Amino acid sequence: MKKIGFLSFGHWSNSAHSATRTASDVLLQSIDLAVAAEELGADGAYFRVHHFAQQLASPFPLLAAVGARTKRIEIGTGVIDMRYENPFYMVEDAGASDIISGGRLQLGISRGSPEQVIDGWRHFGYAPATGQSDADMGRRHAEIFLDLLKGEGFAQPNPNPMFPNPPGLLRLEPHSAGLRERIWWGSASNATAIWAGQMGMNLQSSTLKADESGEPFHVQQARQIRAYREAWAAAGHAREPRVSVSRSIFALTDDRDRGYLGRGDSSDQIGVIDNMRAVFGRSYAAEPERLIEQLRADEAIAEADTLLLTVPNQLGVDYNSHVIEAILTQVAPALGWR
Repeated sequence: MKKIGFLSFGHWSNSAHSATRTASDVLLQSIDLAVAAEELGADGAYFRVHHFAQQLASPFPLLAAVGARTKRIEIGTGVIDMRYENPFYMVEDAGASDIISGGRLQLGISRGSPEQVIDGWRHFGYAPATGQSDADMGRRHAEIFLDLLKGEGFAQPNPNPMFPNPPGLLRLEPHSAGLRERIWWGSASNATAIWAGQMGMNLQSSTLKADESGEPFHVQQARQIRAYREAWAAAGHAREPRVSVSRSIFALTDDRDRGYLGRGDSSDQIGVIDNMRAVFGRSYAAEPERLIEQLRADEAIAEADTLLLTVPNQLGVDYNSHVIEAILTQVAPALGWR
């Protein structure tokens, strides 16, 4: 395990039990948690993106703010729903955020997840082409985005511009060199993982995937990762790919942990999501010694190079810093981290 970061879903609710009651709470605490995680030695701060929900939605202002407040930690998403995105405008936002952070952006993108509203992307002005699905549209937007990130000129300059132009066709600005290699695809199936490998994107595999064999979640996820790496190698990409998996992992070290999270062992669950039979991975919550044994048996964690810890953001920055610190100091070294 080379890198460990956190993944925040960015929930808020006007509840007496929530430390994040407003959008302002979540945004400002997300920045503070990234700063705290960097000070603790974590490698990444990642954020979910959901529209029409009381959760983080527009990622680039947050990513830029985190980039301005930190110096080392990777900053990413898990994931941006490409059905909603204008790839051209997104290239400009991503380039600016990456430059502000000094080249630390790690953008997870995908066709998206189940929504709060019906066909929400239509409200953003997008519709699939005839004969295509919304998933096809999301992948097409991703392909355009990836192509634009190369930084090649494509637009004919105005012969009478307001400001002088460089010679040749123009590209979108600001261009951030190297960002193309730091794009990840969030995959829930073996087929889309293979497609991501062929396209030269890193792979994000979450806490659920299509149930394609009936085997335990971590076994299916490990097989997905191996299929992705095989597709990457067959495509002949020059660099080494990166793979992340997300897990809910909590070391029970004090009474707070046991009160919040010590509910006994959990197990994989089967459900239907977007008309797909899916297997949902278990949560881990145990004393550090037992937790190490459990995680060593997780085949997908062994296959990945990056582990993202899903954090209960509504419990506040101090408690989540404690959660991250407990994993980094009492569990991660035994798994080969650092």
